[in-house]
Amino acid sequence: MTTNEIEIAPNSALLVIDVQKGFDDEAFWGPRNNPAAEANTAALMDAWQRSGRPVVLVRHASSRSGSVLAPDQPGHAFKDFVEERREAAALHITKTVNSSFYGTPDLAEWLTARGIGQLVLAGIQTNMCVETTARMAGNLGYDVLVPLDATHTFDLAGPAGTRLSADELATATAVNLHGGGFARVVTTAQVLAAARDRLTA
Repeated sequence: MTTNEIEIAPNSALLVIDVQKGFDDEAFWGPRNNPAAEANTAALMDAWQRSGRPVVLVRHASSRSGSVLAPDQPGHAFKDFVEERREAAALHITKTVNSSFYGTPDLAEWLTARGIGQLVLAGIQTNMCVETTARMAGNLGYDVLVPLDATHTFDLAGPAGTRLSADELATATAVNLHGGGFARVVTTAQVLAAARDRLTA
């Protein structure tokens, strides 16, 4: 199946990962990419809620000293557009590591109990918690879709002075996930169109 032949299952779960206010702190994170990420994520949330498909909200509770995502910090809170849609979510997960599958309550257990086999992933950061969750989901046998334009990340320094821009890191994630067979990397528009097609079929 190509990315142009997307099918969205009636019970496909949308995972909205770590869309928290702390990621607005440019002094802490540095330059970001994709300013459309929030609007695209909101559009996906609205589409899922209109169709009765489940939305799962994942929030990071950092245990690192000084983190803007620590539970006692204002940055731990969801961004406003997520908070406004929070009550309609089917599940809330809190995690302290990159993968949404290592959180509370147990994501895999919840998905299995409901017979959910397809996941759509949006959120922050593209190359960190989104990519890690997608890799693990692919390993576990889920059909995983990642609308890359509903994610964003930040410039990052690596070993020996290496530095990659947020766009470069997002491209690497797309190649890793799609080329590696963990997930299909698509666009928000493709997912929204497929979700609508399912409703009108």
